[in-house]
Amino acid sequence: MAKKKRDQRSAQGQADGRVPLRAARIRQAVGLSVALACSVPAVAADGELIAQAFAEQARYLAREALSFEHGEGVPRDQPYAARLYCESARLGDPEGMYALAWMYANGRGVERNDAYAGTLFAMAAMTGNEHAARMQRYMGEYTGAVPECLHTPSTLIEQRWPVEALIARLPAARQAVARMLAELAPKYGIQPQFALAIGLTESALNPQALSPKNAMGVMQLIPETAQRFNVANPYDPEQNIRGGLAYLRWLLAYFEGDIALAAAGYNAGEGAVDRHRGVPPYRETRAYVERILRHVGEGRHPYDGNVVSPSPMLRTLRLASQEDHET
Repeated sequence: MAKKKRDQRSAQGQADGRVPLRAARIRQAVGLSVALACSVPAVAADGELIAQAFAEQARYLAREALSFEHGEGVPRDQPYAARLYCESARLGDPEGMYALAWMYANGRGVERNDAYAGTLFAMAAMTGNEHAARMQRYMGEYTGAVPECLHTPSTLIEQRWPVEALIARLPAARQAVARMLAELAPKYGIQPQFALAIGLTESALNPQALSPKNAMGVMQLIPETAQRFNVANPYDPEQNIRGGLAYLRWLLAYFEGDIALAAAGYNAGEGAVDRHRGVPPYRETRAYVERILRHVGEGRHPYDGNVVSPSPMLRTLRLASQEDHET
């Protein structure tokens, strides 16, 4: 579907002949995007993992933007789609660059700006995007101008997952559980969006769920975790939810508000996160963390530092990062 729409964009855009772009200036523009992406402070010590995380986030933002641009499963909101595309482009994603260029070329969700469009098409073409390469010759003289959002990090993208709207879309049998989870979450200092992301990913909010590893109930508590957080009956929805929220509160404090590490800890245990000095390399855990981050839409969460002392691993990572920076 997305490819068909992009092909239609390419065909519709070939209306008037224009001069091609200069390669040296194009490389400079692509370099701007890469440099901006790399300027974000690194949490993990492994540069390859950091680059992979940026690339995955950029691709996710481009997919989300496409949904909002065309109203596929979400309310149509083209200005918001442009913001998402711009952040994706800033992180170096060719599809984000191309799609944002198309929006500027057609005044869709943003004021038409051929100079911005020309630069963005050129940036995407230099990464190998064939559609962008074909569009280059239809744009005006290359100026290197880019939207403001490519110059500096974007402000936090607003939450587009209203809790009540989400609950209303759930099956009737799950709505009461979802509402209980959303209402209890703030009492544990947990944002409802994060709590719901965990509950939906763990069990689809099924109070009777039982995994092959003997994880039970809505929040999929294993017997050790249930005992640790005083859950007498894991199949009682409220007890289970309270136990899961207490564990999330503990994990957020232990990992100082890092949602990826807290989610990884919930899935694989905080010990595994400490041993691997970050998200463990298990396929299941990495997919789990990616899904939680997609639902929540941000990487940090407020936490209560009085709950538990932070993981010593965090200090080790900071020292390693500082040493790398100094060298």
